Parts: sequence; structure tokens; C-alpha cells
Amino acid sequence: MSYFYAKVVDYGYEEALVKTKEALRVVGFSVVTTIDIQTNLKNAIDKDMKPYMILGACNPHYASAVTEKEPRIGVLLPCNVLVYVNDDDKVEIAAVNTLETMQAVNNMELAALADEVNNKLMEAIDSL
Repeated sequence: MSYFYAKVVDYGYEEALVKTKEALRVVGFSVVTTIDIQTNLKNAIDKDMKPYMILGACNPHYASAVTEKEPRIGVLLPCNVLVYVNDDDKVEIAAVNTLETMQAVNNMELAALADEVNNKLMEAIDSL
């Protein structure tokens, strides 16, 4: 199993950002953080790169449940969803595989929640 789930879409980058945020909303997530890597690297080290945006997605019910079971889980939150232009100049959407990341936590109480979250993120990406 991979640490991410991804799909190449036929949308332009800006449209993919909008559609990805909406797809996440439909499955119960909101975007609580955005990190524009392209702009950050240009400003910090004058490096040019293709568009690359990390969206931090959060579902408050899942966040509450996992932090009750594992208080330090915040180091792995929110769930990252990536919208970027790949090497083939196609827009790709990728989400963290929460089943894989939760294995590092070694708390069996989180397995069912990780599976639910993973399924929701995959549902959002599949809808694009």
C-alpha cells in the first residue's frame, strides 16, 4: 500500500483547486490550511517550480475523536491533500493515506477511524 492516493484530472490548476476544496467539503472536510510551495520557494530561495499547493483538510468530528484517543496525533493533522502540476504538465490531486500514517502511531483504537477518513478522502478524489 502507498502512503498516498492520487488521480490525474483534466482540469486546469486553478479549477482543480476549487473543485478539490468542494469535493472535500461534500465528504465533510474543510480546508483549514493552505501552503503554496511554489510561491514560498520562489520567495525564499528564488527557485522556480510548477504550481504545488498543499491543502490541510480537517473533519472536526474525526479530529475530535482521534485527539481523544491519541493526544499527540496533532503532529499528523490535518490530512494533507496536494494539488500540483506533475512532470507531464498534468494536474494531479493526491491525499495522504491515513491507514499508512496511523501505523506509525501504533494505537489500534485509531484503525477504524483511519479507515473511515481514508475512505472519505478517496471518495473526494474519485469524484473529481
